[in-house]
Amino acid sequence: MILIVDSGSTKCDWISVDENGNQLLEKIRTKGLNPAILKEKKLFKIINKHPDLKKHKLDVSHVYFYGAGCGTEKPRLLLKYVLESIFINALIEVKEDTYAAVRATLNTPNEIAVVCILGTGSNCSYFDGKNLHQRVKSLGYTLMDDASGNYYGKQLIRDYYFNHMPETIRIAFADKYNLDTDFIKYNLYKQPNPNAYLANFAEFMFLNKETKYIKDLIKKGLRLFSENMILQFKEEIKSVPVHFAGSIAHFSKDEILEVAEEYQFKVGNIIRRPIDGLVNYHTNKEA
Repeated sequence: MILIVDSGSTKCDWISVDENGNQLLEKIRTKGLNPAILKEKKLFKIINKHPDLKKHKLDVSHVYFYGAGCGTEKPRLLLKYVLESIFINALIEVKEDTYAAVRATLNTPNEIAVVCILGTGSNCSYFDGKNLHQRVKSLGYTLMDDASGNYYGKQLIRDYYFNHMPETIRIAFADKYNLDTDFIKYNLYKQPNPNAYLANFAEFMFLNKETKYIKDLIKKGLRLFSENMILQFKEEIKSVPVHFAGSIAHFSKDEILEVAEEYQFKVGNIIRRPIDGLVNYHTNKEA
């Protein structure tokens, strides 16, 4: 049994297949497994809590894990240790989520492209056909992650409290969420995964996307992302496509196309979840 795993900070999708790509179990979903945020004990608990993962852990021969927080060595090795301790018969490969986006969005395995992630967090890399290149090191959701779910969640809350929202939007926002100050601060400063908490608010944008306020908010974030991340590859984007992966990208397709025209880059593929492309990649590789 091969496990192919795509994890953000919010949620984690597991697909089990045989060497021919035939799915063996129903898709498994757990909470996100971000080793840069979660401690070892919590990582173990999330994985072992799911009955199917627990039941079949000895049947697993390979685990291909792609996740947020796996871009630096210490958290990546922590998660690798946790997976090796649970799936003791398996070969374990852990890579940052950018590789999932690359392998799932490219039209051919060796295509040269700029690949972006717009989900709970955000990222941008240049793939030269063999290797990934990043010219900006991420400092995480607090300082970076423009145009991500947690970026938009933070902007919505700020606009609500600074009275920058149109009144009709403000009423709808307050009706949908618990905006008590103590509740918000508790989730931000006392609970794990504050980035995922913030990203939950981003859904509101896509339920009210027809309003000028929301459209402007989406494009503001995309412009920041383009200026700070995509344009680091200013020369490369003259000749290669810019692919996108993630829920924010999926629901912001129209705005991405508009901003791309402003910044003169060509949009390639936009996919919501990389997991299906990863199955094709790994089963073809295994065959």
